Amino acid sequence: MKNIVLIGFMGSGKSTIGNRLARRLRYQFVDTDYEIEQVTDLTVAQIFAKYGVKRFRGEEALLVSKLADRKGLVIATGGGLVIKPENVEQLKKNGILIGLEASPETICKRVRNKRTRPLLARRNLQETVERMLEERKDAYSVAEFTVNVDRLAPDQAVDIIIEYLKRRQYIL
Repeated sequence: MKNIVLIGFMGSGKSTIGNRLARRLRYQFVDTDYEIEQVTDLTVAQIFAKYGVKRFRGEEALLVSKLADRKGLVIATGGGLVIKPENVEQLKKNGILIGLEASPETICKRVRNKRTRPLLARRNLQETVERMLEERKDAYSVAEFTVNVDRLAPDQAVDIIIEYLKRRQYIL
């Protein structure tokens, strides 16, 4: 029973889709950002403000090492978690990486009014999203299968992922 690991840019729907996918598969759902907040007793934004991105990435790596050996999980990763190849290696040991991709326009619509996105707290949101998507393109290409969610409701994305997992015989 391999883990299903959702990767992709912030605002691509990893948490929403992951939660629904876990319920459908009867797997446990883990949101890495939420887990880090629970362990540190700080929000992601507070970690970035107080300690910086390096500390946050360290927390991600520590959590990944703990999750890699578990089974029956749907894991919604933070948008930058797959930047570190070591994290990808760990997650691939017992996981299937599924990418969720969305256009810069979709992402901007979804994150525009959220104050919990420290890396997007800049003036020109569209420009920042486009630049970061380009920078992370290779990191997201490690996904075994990718779903474009621009025109999909969360349950439609879940259906597509489940169909893929069945075709590949990862699930029955």
